[in-house]
Amino acid sequence: MREIYYLTKRNMLLFLRDKAAVFFSVLSMLIVLALMVIFLGSMNCENVVDALAEAGGARDTAADQKNVEYLIKMWTLAGILVTNAVTVTLTVMGTMVQDETRNKLVSFYAAPVRRIRLALGYILSSWLVGTGMCVLTLIAGEAYMGLSGFPLLSVSDGITLFMMIVLNTFVWAAFAYLLALFIHSESAWSGVLTIVGTLVGFVGAIYLPMSMLPKGVGNVLKHLPVLHGAAMMRVVCTKDAVETTFAGLPKIAGDTFREQMGVHIIMNGNVVSRQQQILFLTACGIIMIAAAALIGRKRRVTKV
Repeated sequence: MREIYYLTKRNMLLFLRDKAAVFFSVLSMLIVLALMVIFLGSMNCENVVDALAEAGGARDTAADQKNVEYLIKMWTLAGILVTNAVTVTLTVMGTMVQDETRNKLVSFYAAPVRRIRLALGYILSSWLVGTGMCVLTLIAGEAYMGLSGFPLLSVSDGITLFMMIVLNTFVWAAFAYLLALFIHSESAWSGVLTIVGTLVGFVGAIYLPMSMLPKGVGNVLKHLPVLHGAAMMRVVCTKDAVETTFAGLPKIAGDTFREQMGVHIIMNGNVVSRQQQILFLTACGIIMIAAAALIGRKRRVTKV
């Protein structure tokens, strides 16, 4: 256990001391935030406000506008948390690729340390840093909501979100390690980060809501862990906001919003429950670690 502790600590410090890596991790979060709030957020707000106006009845337009703004911002916050869970863990796992290109991994493999412990050192460091960055994002998001005059999440919802962050970063830390086994240069890893960072917004229905995606594409995304991770967090983040925004309207109005915005995932005519999503994500993480263990046993690292 001491070996795992020191390896994890070493990998975390290597990442945190690399100011450029930390900066670009934060920058990617800010880019997604700006894109969602400035462009897509405004569009989504307008669509929901128009839908409320078309619902008829006596509506307070000013109140609707404020409620919808809060709803979309909380929906956006959930998307950013998932994006960070993917991109930050991948960035931290770049330490393993650096170790290989700088011939340090050869020394580790030659040392009297079991490969499973080396693997856990990389996975745990990626998991812990990813979780920490996501928690900081959540705190920053909640601070922004408070300063903007919006209600804050309850303590119980905050704890639930934290547990979801832990689960999501676990899955993507396992995925990052598995992916790193096939990458042997820092330039290739940078390319992978660029591709994954771009795709995660679409795969998680973050840049485009589910209602704007072709049906076939949506069906494919429903079988991927990104979308379910995002949906879990959206349920918690938007729970109160949806009830407030669609107050006075039939229940189907709120349910339709949840389905169209990827808050609820419908499969075989039923809403996928939180328990099912937790089991699915846990299974994905375990399968990835098992696959990485099998591949890692036979992997050979030569000096560059």
